[in-house]
Amino acid sequence: MPEFSIIGCGYVADLYMRSLALHPGVRVGRVFDRDGARLAAFAAHWKLPAAPSAEAFLEGLAPGSIVLNLTSPAAHFEVSRALLERGCHVYSEKPLALRLEQARTLHDLARERGLQLASAPCSLLGEAAQTLGRALRDGVAGTPRLVYAELDDGFIPQAPLAAWQSESGAPWPAADEFATGCTLEHAGYYLSWLIGFFGPVTRLTACAAELLPGKAGGGGAPDFSTAVLQFAEGPVARLTCSIIAPHDHRIRVIGDRGVLAIGRAWDNGAPLRFHRRFTLRRRLLEMPLGRRLRLRGATHPKPGRRGAAAMNFALGPMELAEAVAAGRRARLGGDFALHLNEVTLAIQNAGPAGHSARMTTSCARPEPMPWAR
Repeated sequence: MPEFSIIGCGYVADLYMRSLALHPGVRVGRVFDRDGARLAAFAAHWKLPAAPSAEAFLEGLAPGSIVLNLTSPAAHFEVSRALLERGCHVYSEKPLALRLEQARTLHDLARERGLQLASAPCSLLGEAAQTLGRALRDGVAGTPRLVYAELDDGFIPQAPLAAWQSESGAPWPAADEFATGCTLEHAGYYLSWLIGFFGPVTRLTACAAELLPGKAGGGGAPDFSTAVLQFAEGPVARLTCSIIAPHDHRIRVIGDRGVLAIGRAWDNGAPLRFHRRFTLRRRLLEMPLGRRLRLRGATHPKPGRRGAAAMNFALGPMELAEAVAAGRRARLGGDFALHLNEVTLAIQNAGPAGHSARMTTSCARPEPMPWAR
C-alpha cells in the first residue's frame, strides 16, 4: 500500500487524514507546516512524525515519494516546484497555481523529470460523478444539449466563521478563501466533471466580480462568477460560483429525453436521478421525483459528513499512487490538471465587464473508474 507525506497541516489536511484512514494499509510518513503550533497540534492529533523544518522535510524525501501539497494557494507553485525538483510525485490541492505560466512550468517540469503531477479536486473519481458519467455514456437522457452547474454557497461572510474548526483544531482559513476567491476554490468541483464527460473546453465567455468588498480577514478576489463553456464534444454548459447566493450545488444535464440531475456536489454518495420528459393535457413536463440511477457493485469508501462535505479526499492521492505503481498517467494529472487550471483562471480573471477566451491547452478525457465501466 502507498505511503504519502504531507506539507501543509491546515484545515483541509484533517479532511485528507480522515479520508486516508478509510483505505487500509495506507501510511503517512512525515508532515510539515511552517506554523510550528499548527504542526505540533496536527502531528499530535494524528500521531505522525513532524519534520523540524522545510529543509529537513525535503531532505527526508526519497526520490519517487508521493507528497500531498496542502499548503495555502499562494504557496502551491513554489512548494510543488521544490518537490518536483527533489524528484517527488506531487498531488496538489487546488488550484495547481495562481498564474497560468506557473502551472505550465510545473507541468513541463514534471514531464521532463518523468514525474506525476496531479491536482484536486478529486470528486470526478467519486461515485456520484462516475454514475453520471455512466448514464451519459449509456445515453439515458438522449443527446445532452445543455448543462446547468451551480456552486453557490450561501452568504458566507455572515456565517459564524470563527466557529468553523477542523478535527485537530485548525480554523477555517477565511482570509485565504476570500483572497483566493470562490472560483479558484470551487469551480473545479464541476469543471473537472464537465471536462471528464465532454472533453476539453475550447472557448468560454465569462464575467467575475467582487460584489462584497471588505470581507473580514481578506478580499480582493471575485466572490461571484459565471461562465458559458463550449467543449470539443458535447453540450454548452453554464457554470456559476458565488459565496453570496443561497446554497445550491445542483448539476443538471438536459438531454433530448429528459434531465439527469444531482443535487449535492460535495457528496460522493449524492443520488443521480433521471427526470423523464412527458406530455400531460397538452403540457410538457419532467417527472418531478425522477428515477434513481445506480452503479452495480462496490465503488469506494465513503466518509461521514464533515462540515459541508461528504467527500473522500483520498480518492485523488490513491489514484495517483496506483498510476505511479502501474507506470501510467494519473487520471487527474498532467494535461488534465493544466487544462483545468487554465479554464478556472480564465473564469476568475474575466472581470466585471466579462470576456471571451479561447483555451490554449487541451487534454484527453480520463478513463472511467474500473467499477463504473
